[in-house]
Amino acid sequence: MTYTEEWVITRARNAYERGRASFDIPSEQAALLVIDMQDEFVRPGWSPYWVPAATRMAPRLHQLVEECRATSVPVIWTIFDDTHLGLDRPHALRFLPHADTDWRRPGPAEVWAPMGRRPDEVLIRKPSYGAFYDTPLDTMLRNLGRDTVIVTGTLTNYCCGTTARQAYERGYKVVFGSDVTATDDESRQEPELAVLRKGFALVLSAEEITNRLTSVTPA
Repeated sequence: MTYTEEWVITRARNAYERGRASFDIPSEQAALLVIDMQDEFVRPGWSPYWVPAATRMAPRLHQLVEECRATSVPVIWTIFDDTHLGLDRPHALRFLPHADTDWRRPGPAEVWAPMGRRPDEVLIRKPSYGAFYDTPLDTMLRNLGRDTVIVTGTLTNYCCGTTARQAYERGYKVVFGSDVTATDDESRQEPELAVLRKGFALVLSAEEITNRLTSVTPA
């Protein structure tokens, strides 16, 4: 067979738009990662980094958190914080447009209260976009015996997308929530989902994730 330009482009486009990874999501193998649903991103008007789309999707994500608790799926929260006097943060961040404001947190970053994080759920304070960078997340997941991560939170194309790629590279099966992630420019949502869908993750809605989790009978 000769692979024409039209054939390879059509194949790629189909994978970006409609591709589906082929693994199941057993609840006993999964962990829910709630990425950076913190005041500066979700609390309306509180900081220049507010992500309005994250505030709008927060109730849906809160419901998914409750569904995961009900099926004994561990919920692990992360927040992007000032750790170790900033010495563990990638040096180049200060030169990027993302850091073009003088706004500073008035104290340690916290999960936005309406998300309802429980004291018995892990909270990881991370110094960069990806939740695996310089954190104990990988060790925690392996100690829990979890090989599948469900990535949710904000921002879709920064902390969530980076975490999904890092998880993939570490051998995890990655589920990415299409409507329980959000970014600061909503026109960037689908392009990020397309790349993840084709090469890194099983991209599903919150309802689809819940249905997959509850339809699997634990061994």
